[in-house]
Amino acid sequence: MIRKGKSVVGQSQTGSGKTHTFLLPIFNNIDEDLNKVQAVITTPSRELAYQIYEAAKQIAAHNDKISVHNYVGGTDKKRQIEKLKHSQPQIVIGTPGRILDLVRENALDIHNAHYLVVDEADMTLDLGFLKETDAIAATLPQDLQMLVFSATIPEKLKPFLRKYMSNPVIEVIENKTVISSTIDNWLISTKGRDKNQLIYQLLTMGEPYLALIFANTKTRADELTDYLRKQGLKVAKIHGGIQPRERKRIMKAVQNLEYQYVVATDLAARGIDIEGVSHVINDDLPEDLEFFVHRVGRTGRNGMSGIAMTLYAPNEEDLIEELEEMGVNFKPKKLVNGEVVDSYDRNRREKRRTRKQSVAGELKGMISKAKKKKKPGYKNKIKRAIKKNEQQRRRIERRQEMRAIRKKNKAENRY
Repeated sequence: MIRKGKSVVGQSQTGSGKTHTFLLPIFNNIDEDLNKVQAVITTPSRELAYQIYEAAKQIAAHNDKISVHNYVGGTDKKRQIEKLKHSQPQIVIGTPGRILDLVRENALDIHNAHYLVVDEADMTLDLGFLKETDAIAATLPQDLQMLVFSATIPEKLKPFLRKYMSNPVIEVIENKTVISSTIDNWLISTKGRDKNQLIYQLLTMGEPYLALIFANTKTRADELTDYLRKQGLKVAKIHGGIQPRERKRIMKAVQNLEYQYVVATDLAARGIDIEGVSHVINDDLPEDLEFFVHRVGRTGRNGMSGIAMTLYAPNEEDLIEELEEMGVNFKPKKLVNGEVVDSYDRNRREKRRTRKQSVAGELKGMISKAKKKKKPGYKNKIKRAIKKNEQQRRRIERRQEMRAIRKKNKAENRY
């Protein structure tokens, strides 16, 4: 469809091959003799831009007439402007902010580009880059062929799509399973345990090829990295607070297998392809549960097996239930004498929830039955049952309030 000139919305899970789906037809249709920008590819993070750039360079290596350049924030803009004065690349890859900066400096001329690719569109929206992407699209010609690829298509993204796309081909590749069948998905309670020590034990009890540990905040990522390093582990750290140049160096070192352990925030969960991840550990459940699938999906790729371990506290039972309702299946595990063994049946929570929902009905039946029999002490029995039911209700409300407070506090330190 892309080769036939159709605008396309492609929706499929991370790691399903979207990058080559747009790169191959674009390369196929590039006019080698026209030294102008013919395709613009935007992506919401520098790491993703580098990843697409590397994939594009592999293809371009077979044709030295096609030039590909990468433009992201945190790099030398003046040097880029000087180079653009002498020649324009045929394919532009980068973050929306830097591409738009170069366009507004009249350095990068994209006015005749035929293709605009918006990769990881939902993440572009989430991270607040849709305004810049919109401004880039507005500078392109009327016959623009737009290619949008994303794991999800949120409602807030649809006005942007309607603005630039007329009757696009919409291709949705449904996930056969929420979690790949190649992933062993463990759930481990942290009740009564030191979480840092538990993570260290899980990392060192076997010999992971490459373990990726996800933390919810930059502060927690720093704290966990410091702890693991003090235990003698060589640990890489990736989050939004690290300078772009340093992040690029770390990513390259990880891909060269210089590190066996990587602590990261959700910046690394979306689209960044770190090859060979054998283990994923969720230090905490992500605030946006959609990220859970992206995190776990870093392992078990390309038919390889992987292990995902999710740590949870007793007050996070409701979040586990939400994930189960989304179709995530867990294997309950616990660490005993340095060995991971099966834990209790997770289905008992479903039974407990059903029992809670029927409490009111049971009370009604108890009152009716007790009134008929009028046995001594039935009023006290009913009062105790009502009191117990009220206590359960208050506990649930308190848990929900604490969850809301925790979300609010962590939001300021996200990524």
